[in-house]
Amino acid sequence: MFSGGTYHEVARWLWNFLTAHAKRVDPRVEVAFEDDDHREGKSYGARLRFGRHLGAPIELAFREVADNRGSLAWCSRLAERTRALARQVVEQGVADARSG
Repeated sequence: MFSGGTYHEVARWLWNFLTAHAKRVDPRVEVAFEDDDHREGKSYGARLRFGRHLGAPIELAFREVADNRGSLAWCSRLAERTRALARQVVEQGVADARSG
């Protein structure tokens, strides 16, 4: 595995990672990714979306992701966290659709 990389390389990797694990829960889950100018070189923000419903924010420091994306243990924890958030956003989205 690999660690390090530029801010944009790590952002692309993180978006792909989050997307892959969220879609394992439900292929309709999307990742709303935030890596705009005020975050550049410092951090990333993401939220999982199911229909119109947005889940809780995921905040990750650039250095943490860059240094750990080659760690199987760290990636496993992030994958489980992502799948848990995806399950929550799907459940909330389905509940919202039933009540509305």
